[in-house]
Amino acid sequence: MTELIRVMYVEDEPDIRAVAKLALEAVGGLTVSLCERGDQAVAEAERFAPQMILLDVMMPGMDGPSTLKALSTHAQLSRIPVAFMTAKVQPQEIEHFKSLGAVGVIAKPFDPMTLAEQVRTLWQQASSRGDD
Repeated sequence: MTELIRVMYVEDEPDIRAVAKLALEAVGGLTVSLCERGDQAVAEAERFAPQMILLDVMMPGMDGPSTLKALSTHAQLSRIPVAFMTAKVQPQEIEHFKSLGAVGVIAKPFDPMTLAEQVRTLWQQASSRGDD
């Protein structure tokens, strides 16, 4: 199995973006592309070619579920595993996000020391389900 290297994180809150970038890069050793809006993520994703995308659920304009739907319409992007990062982590909410096509949900607030590990675990589970 290939190793997870490139992750895109879409989050409208600058403080959360900064902490997540630090957690994923400094602690997790990943290469991270940050986007503050869903439409920006859809535009950037082809160029950056992330192996995994993390989406905030509630964002102005294009929210997380809308962004996931937009990504799924692009042939190159539709196979990239997507996880939501949200405070909405009731079992029925998690099931709803998975029914939209997400591979999982990471609870916010997240632990910066274990975030990269959580992302890798979801990515490995998604990769083992696929055929790559």
